[in-house]
Amino acid sequence: MSPLPIGPATRVSLHFALHLQSGEVVDSNFDGNPASFTIGDGNLLPGFERRLFGLRSGEKAEYLIPPEDAFGQPNPGNIQRFSRSQFVGTELAEGLVISFADAQKAELPGVIKAFDDTEVTVDFNHPLAGHSLLFSVHIVDVQPA
Repeated sequence: MSPLPIGPATRVSLHFALHLQSGEVVDSNFDGNPASFTIGDGNLLPGFERRLFGLRSGEKAEYLIPPEDAFGQPNPGNIQRFSRSQFVGTELAEGLVISFADAQKAELPGVIKAFDDTEVTVDFNHPLAGHSLLFSVHIVDVQPA
């Protein structure tokens, strides 16, 4: 086991899983190759990254991450209504993810929440907003960055 603990200026390789409190798996790489990243590079949300500090190669841990440290709370301002005429030729269904372009022309996914003959309601909140997540990790390696 490497004596180097996870902290600033370290490169980490790990297996992880994210579960909803219901037990549903949201994401996991335990069946594949470990993920690698450098602490502070933005690849891991700060609320997840902080909990890794002090862990060393070979260690396993589980954390319940509240929404505020994960994907935040849903923002009612991120729910938009559009004219149905903007979706001509699109077969709509609740839960369908559609890609939109924001003001800077960047891709912005939205989830169809409701629709009728005149209006379509789209939710631009992150799908995990408002959820506490169980974060399971197995640290494979810790090296200087």
